[in-house]
Amino acid sequence: MAATVDLPVEGALPSLDGATGWLNSEPLTREDLRGRVVLIDFWTYTCINWLRTLSYIRAWAQRYEDQGLTVVGVHTPEFPFERDVDNVRWATEEMAVQYPIALDSEYEVWRAFANSYWPAVYIADAEGRIRHHQFGEGGYDEQERVVQQLLGIDGDLVSVVPDGFEAEADWSNLETPETYLGYEQTQNFASPGGVSFDEARSYTAPDRLALNTWALAGDWTLGGGATVLNQGEGQISFRFHARDVHLVMGPPARGTPVPFRVLVDGQAPGADHGTDVDEHGNGVVTEQRLYQLIRQQGRIDDRTLEIAFPAPGVEAYAFTFG
Repeated sequence: MAATVDLPVEGALPSLDGATGWLNSEPLTREDLRGRVVLIDFWTYTCINWLRTLSYIRAWAQRYEDQGLTVVGVHTPEFPFERDVDNVRWATEEMAVQYPIALDSEYEVWRAFANSYWPAVYIADAEGRIRHHQFGEGGYDEQERVVQQLLGIDGDLVSVVPDGFEAEADWSNLETPETYLGYEQTQNFASPGGVSFDEARSYTAPDRLALNTWALAGDWTLGGGATVLNQGEGQISFRFHARDVHLVMGPPARGTPVPFRVLVDGQAPGADHGTDVDEHGNGVVTEQRLYQLIRQQGRIDDRTLEIAFPAPGVEAYAFTFG
């Protein structure tokens, strides 16, 4: 028998009635869920931290559904485009998320749980009492043991081999933090002359970037939440130390793809290209989502990424690393 987990009562499971819609299910109430163990998973589809938990959430939903577990994903948007139901529906299908999804576009469910994190997991017993929570990545074995204990079963834990976006970060080499490109949250901007808010301006990149700084070249507008290329060619540079580089970005409109090319230390990435880039560094922005630009295969050092856009229109939101 596996060791039991201490499960204090953390309060009653809050209502899901604040959801603005549902995917994969009719609306679920606390009464509908009574008698089942419930795992609530707060997510937003561009969040790399949540993506790296998805293999486990998906596996638990599949293994334990017939034994009394209901997984409910609460999609609370971080970026404005994540309020678009079509975007969330596309992401749900693309990521094979088949359990019920509560759309929380107005943050009503988020506030009901007094939640502050993506991802966040809350596990409730069959009487509707929260017995365990997990904020951020990790704690997978403990979460599954909690589910088993509340279901009254014992067994081996799921075995998953995440890949792509879902692969665990290389924590020992991760020295670069998430960096937003909108002025409301950005930091370490290094283009000469500083930044102008909400107005078109021509920027240049410095000759050298310090670690964890970024710069623009070309005609860009830095808005509160995103940076937009206005006209002509443009480039974003970033000095980083990590195995993986991702960028949340989108085209100016659906059906208006934006090509780009990625270089690392001035060279095509070759075998170090990410899932959204070929070995020559070429890629295309087609949806508003997270794009994987780099996944290094060898030694991790300080390196400079350049992503160049030959035509205007791209909206760039945030870099994340793994």
